[in-house]
Amino acid sequence: MTIHADGFAFVQELVRNESAIVLGEGKEYLVESRLQSLARSAGHTTVSSYVTHLSQRRNPRDLAAVVEALTTNETSWFRDGDPFTTLKSEVLPALAGNRPDRTLRIWSAACSSGQEAYSIAMTVLDVPALAGFKVEIIATDLSEEMLRRGRAGEYSQLEVNRGLPAPLLVKYFQRQGLTWQIDRRLRDMVEFRALNLTRSFLGMGRFDLVFMRNVLIYFDQQSKQDILRRVRQVTAPDGYLFLGSAEMTYGIDDAWEREPTGRSAVYRIRKGAC
Repeated sequence: MTIHADGFAFVQELVRNESAIVLGEGKEYLVESRLQSLARSAGHTTVSSYVTHLSQRRNPRDLAAVVEALTTNETSWFRDGDPFTTLKSEVLPALAGNRPDRTLRIWSAACSSGQEAYSIAMTVLDVPALAGFKVEIIATDLSEEMLRRGRAGEYSQLEVNRGLPAPLLVKYFQRQGLTWQIDRRLRDMVEFRALNLTRSFLGMGRFDLVFMRNVLIYFDQQSKQDILRRVRQVTAPDGYLFLGSAEMTYGIDDAWEREPTGRSAVYRIRKGAC
């Protein structure tokens, strides 16, 4: 049974208010599939009855669980390839040459279970110009469950098969029963924090590099503008922003300038922009 119209409208409003993610018409199937396990755990035979219960009781913990379940956590190692090639060959060497204090701060936004943040860490360790640098990677996500998994650094065989080159599996992972444990060196480079991108970035500090790939596509125009503006405020004037291939800043926040780099593209803060 598909979720009823009133229930879908309730979930749409909840998710939009809490995360600014837009669940458009036709996403009923997504809500139905993502909430089935929560409904069963709560003793409901259908998602519709579960959502009706939620709308009447509005228990904060249950509502937060619904938002978390509907947050997209699609991820893989070195996703899309080219951005990481650009990171290694162009961006990181350029930053290394402009950081006399030999420190670097990187933000992996909407990090899911940590594959992107750890892919960045592996890339950092493969750049000779960064030898001796203090590199801090902050990985943030809305989902506490994803953050827990990222901190643990344990991945199934299926997960390590998604984009992780075999030599890096051998170099940075140890087999532990049915899972693979990522090396302590990489875990020590990454700090996982809870962050809702629609809320304040206070306390995040200044970043030399921001990965916010395949995130903005889920937000409405106003939320995109607000997020990109606040990302500028925490990015160094000569810093870099990576977006997904289907994302852009043009017509949203033109204080960012697209810069083709290698086989990919990065975004830089336009000179004079504030």
